[in-house]
Amino acid sequence: MTCNRYWTKNLIIFFCSLILCFGLCVPANGASQRTVSQGTPQLIPVVQEFKELIENDPELLMLFTQMFEMVPDKAKFKNDPAGNPQIRDYKQMLQKLSEISQQAPEFNTTGVVGFPINAVLNWPMGTSAGTNAFLDSRVNTQLKKILNQWAVFLGSQDSRYVLSKDPEKGWFGRDAQKAMPGFEKDFICDPSKPYHGFKSWDDFFTRQYREGRRPVASPKNDAVIANACESAPFNLAKNVKLRDQFWIKGQPYSLYHMLDGDPLTARFEGGTIYQAFLSALSYHRWHSPVSGKILKTKLIDGSYYAQSPTAGFDPASPNKSQGYITQVAARALIFIEADNPDIGLMAVMFVGMAEVSSNEITVYEGQHINKGDQLGMFHFGGSTHVLIFQPGVNLDFDLHGQTPGLKSTNIPVRSRIATVRKP
Repeated sequence: MTCNRYWTKNLIIFFCSLILCFGLCVPANGASQRTVSQGTPQLIPVVQEFKELIENDPELLMLFTQMFEMVPDKAKFKNDPAGNPQIRDYKQMLQKLSEISQQAPEFNTTGVVGFPINAVLNWPMGTSAGTNAFLDSRVNTQLKKILNQWAVFLGSQDSRYVLSKDPEKGWFGRDAQKAMPGFEKDFICDPSKPYHGFKSWDDFFTRQYREGRRPVASPKNDAVIANACESAPFNLAKNVKLRDQFWIKGQPYSLYHMLDGDPLTARFEGGTIYQAFLSALSYHRWHSPVSGKILKTKLIDGSYYAQSPTAGFDPASPNKSQGYITQVAARALIFIEADNPDIGLMAVMFVGMAEVSSNEITVYEGQHINKGDQLGMFHFGGSTHVLIFQPGVNLDFDLHGQTPGLKSTNIPVRSRIATVRKP
């Protein structure tokens, strides 16, 4: 009995030690896994900063709470425009932002292809609380930091995993190639290499046309104005005002706000604006519409997820707000003194829509450029741009048989978009 009691006691001690060891060593991993599966995953630092900004400011906390509560509880809004379950509070939003910032955009056949963050925020953007929150400069400063962090990942080799032949999600798969016919013929790539030879998602996104695929319209004729982007006509406006109520129905252009109060703005009062938009599936580099001298360049900070208060719940926001966002969104501005005196000074503005707000200018002030030369590029997704002419410039636009609007289709970059007539 004594011996049995001895061994029983020691066995108990032995098993208790095992349990203690297992509790201290093995479950350390298990606990971590439970935190991920049952608790809340840790946010990346820039998103954690966003959380603190929201929760430490009473106005922002109210707006970010209300914008999700204001999304109608109807079948239409059960999913976001990408088909995923609609986020229902700002904490879920932050978790999703943290996840997306470590992923590359997969292909899909929705109207928000290439815009995973925009899809999450699409319905909240259409609420009054969303309108106010996404115009707040503090919010946009933090969103810029998040997008910059995402850009680091999208410029890395790790982002190439979406450049696959997966039939539904891969950018070289069945659905994507159907949406982008002639890709290999049009763009510089090598289908024999992994990822078609692209070094990153961003390298794929900013791809270039093969030589001869987009020739410059009448390169020796300075009266012919070339299309600055591979883009579809959105609007053509004349006698544009210096200041206007850009937030009302119709979204009139307000030059002072578009051009960020630049001293040259007054020279365009009463002039003409042509606006066109780019598809997320398209080409995203910018080219000069005229030959001339780069007089001034400017990157303007602004909103990233704002839409017009009159747009309602746009399923592909901010598509219907393209006039509005020329006044409030992050954008790049380039003034060009055209060689043709009948054009004179003109401005070209490239406007970031949603996460497409990494506007890169590749020309410098004082540089002379030829019509069709590169000016810069968008990163991430689709966007919009405008050409701004002074009053007295007589233009005959060639919209290739189309009426400006959301149903128009792309006019090739560097092809003729207008011809200037002598006064």
